Amino acid sequence: MRILILTLMAIGVVSTAGPVRAQTYDPNYPVCMQVFFPANFFDCSFTSLPQCAATASGRSALCRVNPYFENALQAPRGRRHRHRRVY
Repeated sequence: MRILILTLMAIGVVSTAGPVRAQTYDPNYPVCMQVFFPANFFDCSFTSLPQCAATASGRSALCRVNPYFENALQAPRGRRHRHRRVY
């Protein structure tokens, strides 16, 4: 009897749990568009702010710079200058 009650309680807890939200920002793109209507969501599939602004035109949306863009914190690649010793 105790096992039956515990099983029913476990099923009730699992069935009432809500869905888990995924990560809001996609780290692969530098610009995201936040859409406010009909549902509030982020679309991170833009490579520049003008591209995002063109898509958001006429909609209740706002373009934002992606704070989790994976290449944002990397140092720019370029020539590294080697310091030569002077004797």
